[in-house]
Amino acid sequence: MSSCHIVVLDRGTLMPLPWTFDFEHHLTEYDGTPDEEAINRCRDAEIIITNKVKVDRATIEASPNLKMIAIAATGFEHVDLQAAAERGIIVSNIKAYGNDTVAEHAFMLMMALMRQLPAYQRDVAAGLWQNSPYFCHFGAPIHDINGKTLLIFGKGGIGSALAQRAEAFGMKVIYGEHKGAAVCREGYVPFAEALQQADVISLHCPLNAQTRNMLGEEELKTLKPGCVIINVGRGGLVDETALIAALKYGGLGGAGFDVITNEPPTEGNPLVNTHLPHLIVTPHMAWGSQEAMTRLFHMLIDNINQGMAGTPQSVVLPK
Repeated sequence: MSSCHIVVLDRGTLMPLPWTFDFEHHLTEYDGTPDEEAINRCRDAEIIITNKVKVDRATIEASPNLKMIAIAATGFEHVDLQAAAERGIIVSNIKAYGNDTVAEHAFMLMMALMRQLPAYQRDVAAGLWQNSPYFCHFGAPIHDINGKTLLIFGKGGIGSALAQRAEAFGMKVIYGEHKGAAVCREGYVPFAEALQQADVISLHCPLNAQTRNMLGEEELKTLKPGCVIINVGRGGLVDETALIAALKYGGLGGAGFDVITNEPPTEGNPLVNTHLPHLIVTPHMAWGSQEAMTRLFHMLIDNINQGMAGTPQSVVLPK
């Protein structure tokens, strides 16, 4: 086998560990790649490794030697699967590497908002405790999670891992059916009914035509007063402008988001531009524990080795 040219489009998003491919190869690595430069950087590639850089039809058609696109993540919206399938190109992704770390991040956001951690940090910084006539200071109302209902959208590995943690803390867990579903599956609660039951909503579903803005102005109005929304799934699952309005003027108890519609928010974003004590925004790093990133890196290498050996795994197919 001749030396295989591997192009890594966003090496800076991966752990700084050595590659251990078991076939002859030479590497071209870029710390990051603007989407518009991918086509030129991939022309001679036989294998493309991408985390979030777009590999569209134009890039695939301009890469005559391309054999495999190895996605260094679970999501594959940035790769044109149909164009790859037409050429017989393998597309693989990484499954289940981050179930625990993302679930823990969602749980952390939920706990912080139910206990009003950011609000009380702000109060202490502003001197309110120091000026209190009592030994304690009460501002924003805090709530226990024991006995509360957690609504999860997405019953995959992350959603299930979060459910285990929530149940251990005494929460009731329900799973919501798709918005607009004609039939409610066994083990799920109809969409509108589930929203009305929830004290906390956590989103772990993909972004597609069915789920985009699944929580908009009308849905937010139906929630219990004080309900908390967590999104560690995909930006775009919630109408961000409507969410800010519900936090400011409605009865929404809090929101914790690790994902937004435009990442990074170079031109701003409603969630990033709004500073509220019951809004927590983290920079899409829920997946990034040292343990999870190391596991992802080794799974990525294994996907590529297996693909080049003729036994591809974790293959993503077009619908």
